[in-house]
Amino acid sequence: MKTVRVGILGYGFIGKVHAYGYHNLRYFFDPMPAEVRLAGVCTSRRESAEAAKRQGGFEFATTEAMEMIGRRDIDVINICTPNHLHKAELLAAIAAGKHIYCDKPLTATVAEAREVGAALKGYAGVSQVTLNNRFALVAMRARQMVEEGFVGKVTQFRGAYLHSGSVDAAKPMGWKQEAEFGGGVINDLGSHVLDLADWMVGPFEEVLAESRVLYPTRPVKSGKAVAVTAEDAVTMLVRRGDGASGVLEATKIATGANDELRMEIHGDRGALRFNTMEPNYLEAYSLSDAEMPMGGTRGWKRIDTVDRFPSPGGWPGPKFAVGWLRSHVQSLYNFVSAVAAGKTTRPDLADGVRLQEMMEAVRESAAERRWRRLA
Repeated sequence: MKTVRVGILGYGFIGKVHAYGYHNLRYFFDPMPAEVRLAGVCTSRRESAEAAKRQGGFEFATTEAMEMIGRRDIDVINICTPNHLHKAELLAAIAAGKHIYCDKPLTATVAEAREVGAALKGYAGVSQVTLNNRFALVAMRARQMVEEGFVGKVTQFRGAYLHSGSVDAAKPMGWKQEAEFGGGVINDLGSHVLDLADWMVGPFEEVLAESRVLYPTRPVKSGKAVAVTAEDAVTMLVRRGDGASGVLEATKIATGANDELRMEIHGDRGALRFNTMEPNYLEAYSLSDAEMPMGGTRGWKRIDTVDRFPSPGGWPGPKFAVGWLRSHVQSLYNFVSAVAAGKTTRPDLADGVRLQEMMEAVRESAAERRWRRLA
């Protein structure tokens, strides 16, 4: 069996999520397409690097990202650092011919994403961007049903990714509230809902957007108030070439929300909807169901998705409930399988560049208050 040696850059929240995913692949998928070893971890400080090594079971720790990327005994570079560090790491990993698994968004800015896109010419590695919601069982099943024609011709759609983490005005400033570091809800949550909707019912051609900063300033650790430079919420009206349109929203000021990603798709034959807070069910409505007499059997039905989906669905069995981390495990399985087979997969770095172009169009539309073409 092929051995895939992974080096993780960054070991904050998402770095731990990815390490968890790699460790648990063997329990979800048997046999594995390759043996995965967490070889190295890199953080900005020696103390945190050594702590990450112990917790994650890595073979070595370093504070030098370029050292990690240059090592011959590393096959995969997994990027979990803040957005503004991605470009340099991606360019180095591409030049070194490494396989790449990169957290979204691809980079902090569209200009940086274009540099990465240009560097992909001649790149022979396998790459994937962590757009893990594509691998949620309800999302995979919904897309399958759209492709099979269940909803017919798509007429309208809507999606929302709702968080409430920025409602509190006293919450201290962090890099995700600073545009220069690639912060803002468009990059953070908007990337997920925009990509998911485009993957399920796209491609989209135009966008009209509005964004908002809830509080103009936030405190830093010293208590001093500093300017917030990245948006807390965005609403997007997107349109396909055939005229089908939808509303997409990403926000961190939705009081009462936790981690709620909703999607609805309406067509001339039926409709689908799901909410990731209830990940075991996809709801479906078919116009082929009898409406008469007295209402017939027409109405919304709940389809069990649980684990009733082929690979990259799977373990532990067809009747088990789904947890949030599952989509990350399944996303990693998709990537590792492609590395083992030496085949390309999606969403790859080129998809990440396209998504960055779309997010930039959203920002420009919000700033200029007019329709913008999407890449």
